[in-house]
Amino acid sequence: MIIISIIITAILSFAFYVYVHNRVLSNTLTAVAVIALLTSIFFMVKNDHDHFGMQKVTETSTQKIYSASPSKQMPMMIYQSVGTADKHRVYVYKTSANAKKTSHTKAKITTNNVVKRTAGANRIVTKKVYWEYKSTAAKFWFGLSGNGHTYLKETNTIYLNKSWTVLSTTQAKQLQKMASSKSFKAQQKTAATAYVKKQVMAAMMKNPTMSAAQQKQVTKQALAAYQAQAMKQLIAQVKK
Repeated sequence: MIIISIIITAILSFAFYVYVHNRVLSNTLTAVAVIALLTSIFFMVKNDHDHFGMQKVTETSTQKIYSASPSKQMPMMIYQSVGTADKHRVYVYKTSANAKKTSHTKAKITTNNVVKRTAGANRIVTKKVYWEYKSTAAKFWFGLSGNGHTYLKETNTIYLNKSWTVLSTTQAKQLQKMASSKSFKAQQKTAATAYVKKQVMAAMMKNPTMSAAQQKQVTKQALAAYQAQAMKQLIAQVKK
């Protein structure tokens, strides 16, 4: 409506000045129309620049997230730094356990990401802030300007279990390269065999009557424990 008001008062200012022959009346009406025109322009600029007639509204949403890592034994959150100062990061994740494509937070300066540890579910709580009209009257006057529901900023609070590792894309690539090397695999195979054998022997000493199925279970658990430990050590090297 404020735009229509500007157009109408501009037309009236011209019409009063040109077509009203009584000079006193013409000048009076023209002055009133010009004041109304300037007032309309002032509030339109104030709405556009200072968000006059508007207020901040926050919309909150929660998205459960899953690891983007191909390894189920080592879930991780991968991030990519935006810029050289590492002030802004884009975090990569999946929105379902079987998702083929990854999702990521927005690469915008107006997006702030905070990582917190939790004992609960891995999730992202997003709070988006918009400019909205304060009242019906404000929307009536400024609605045509298109400032309603204008995006301002957002904050993503990323809640991760302690089992998750946070690595940069560079660190993740380095970790994958090291873990897939022939020398590392050969070394781990030998060390894993020795570790598992030791754990099985220790278990059998505690329970000499252990069945084959129980031995198999101990072997499986020992192997998983060793692999997790080896991966943690590898991650520690990558983070140095």
